Amino acid sequence: MSFIQSLNYNRCMANAFWHVSHCSLFQQLTPGQLAQLEQKARSRTFTKGAAVYLPTDQADSVFLLGEGRIRLCSITPDGKQAILAFVEPGEVFGELALFNSGNHEERAEAATTATVILLPGEDVRRFMENCPQLAIGVTKLIGFRRARIERRLRALLFRSNRDRLIQLLVELSEQYGKKHTLGVEIGIALSHQELASIIGATRESVTMILGDLQTEGLLQISRQRLLVLDIRRLACMVQLQAPSVGEVSRSDQSSQQFRSGRGNSADRKENFPDSVGL
Repeated sequence: MSFIQSLNYNRCMANAFWHVSHCSLFQQLTPGQLAQLEQKARSRTFTKGAAVYLPTDQADSVFLLGEGRIRLCSITPDGKQAILAFVEPGEVFGELALFNSGNHEERAEAATTATVILLPGEDVRRFMENCPQLAIGVTKLIGFRRARIERRLRALLFRSNRDRLIQLLVELSEQYGKKHTLGVEIGIALSHQELASIIGATRESVTMILGDLQTEGLLQISRQRLLVLDIRRLACMVQLQAPSVGEVSRSDQSSQQFRSGRGNSADRKENFPDSVGL
């Protein structure tokens, strides 16, 4: 049962108020508008694997992730799962409900224990009409995610399984990577099957390619954790620029800013994160 189908939610909770007011997208609203939106907010905590919404659910709400991680995925007719993106704290998802009154096209599920805030789409649309900055922010968000989809489509059409996996490793390094004495540690645990579901390959192919990259001295693999030993060489292999990596990952920085209520400039790209850049 999904969030939308369930009546087991908490309404007007203090943590829902906090999460909405600290989301950079909604900081464009006036205090009065923000208070009205907060009054409609509903909060629920999901265990790992639980569905937030299903493709059969009516797309009439927008969701804000307060804590944890959400996985957006699509199930093919033959039962295979394709991972479309991951959502991090402070990110809005299900935003197409603002423009489409039909059903959701994908499944959203908790990749870890997650706290999700539901916001009625009708109220958000009304505030978009009265707040141009909010409308611009939503448009930017959709634009960034469309660019992500187009990038993945080009990779599926024109790159081999090996190149798609290498491209993904570079993008994960940019989003989740942090400095390590041996290179760049990717701070998100993904199984071989999950990596395969992201790039549109089989688990066996991914396992073989990872083994080859490890033999070539580019990777070190341990317990679903990946350590990139030569990020410049890896990026060069797929004609990408090596990402700049610090002591704290970009994902962790965004989450920390959200929790502290900082980073309220709507013109900064990091306020509309690219959902892992997948």
